[in-house]
Amino acid sequence: MKEETSFYTSITPCFGGFYCVAALLFFRIEVKHPMTDTHVKTAVITGAGTGIGRAIAVAFSHAGMNCVLAGRRADVLEETAGSARNSRTETLCLSADVTCRDSVKALSDQTVEHFGRIDILVNNAGINTLQRGLRDISDEDWDRVVDVNLTGAFNAFRAVMPHMEKQGDGLVINISSMAGKRSGKIAGVAYCASKFGMAALNQSINAEFRETGIRACCIFPGEVDTPILDLRPNPVSDEKRAAALPPEDIAAAALMVAQLPGRAIVEEITIFPRRVVAK
Repeated sequence: MKEETSFYTSITPCFGGFYCVAALLFFRIEVKHPMTDTHVKTAVITGAGTGIGRAIAVAFSHAGMNCVLAGRRADVLEETAGSARNSRTETLCLSADVTCRDSVKALSDQTVEHFGRIDILVNNAGINTLQRGLRDISDEDWDRVVDVNLTGAFNAFRAVMPHMEKQGDGLVINISSMAGKRSGKIAGVAYCASKFGMAALNQSINAEFRETGIRACCIFPGEVDTPILDLRPNPVSDEKRAAALPPEDIAAAALMVAQLPGRAIVEEITIFPRRVVAK
């Protein structure tokens, strides 16, 4: 049994299967667990240091996948690796900036060099800005939000694409937002535009690559209790934060998609809190 290890490498210089029987319908559903496949799956997760990215890394690792944790802060990546640690899988921490194409290419290449393949890419890196309305957002903040949230996801996919094509298999999970379904003042213009764009990127991956074995799923979470809530112009109340989903709920949805057989595409998942709290 492989002993879990954790590594940190700076690579960026720039800015068992089981059966469920449905008695009434009389059919059998087979679900493959990553550990019962012919190989241990390897997932690359951007923005893995906090929030949803951290929760996905922990869930995937504990489900039997090797995980590459990518982000710009070594300290929070190592904290995630500590939470994901187990005796069956391996965790690799790599510094990466999704806005830099050389950086994400190095991330992809080093992952393949270490693990031999990339089975799953989770595009989770995302930011927002304090001033976010059409009147007050700066040109620089618009560019920064779109560069990280949308262009960063594009860059990461383009980096892993050749490896997935060569394998004839791969899954991309794009973490969008309900702001990518319905624009509004709370999320702001740049964030909404970037998350709508991520949905289009997701659909394009399926349209262009499904016949090569690459598939994509876009998850649209509602409010989730993550550090990004702290950037809202109006402070989030304790009641509203308590009503938000924990990151682990989004991770559970991502894990469900990751464990489906390659013949299935779940193109979109929307998931949001049951309770509505105005402020």
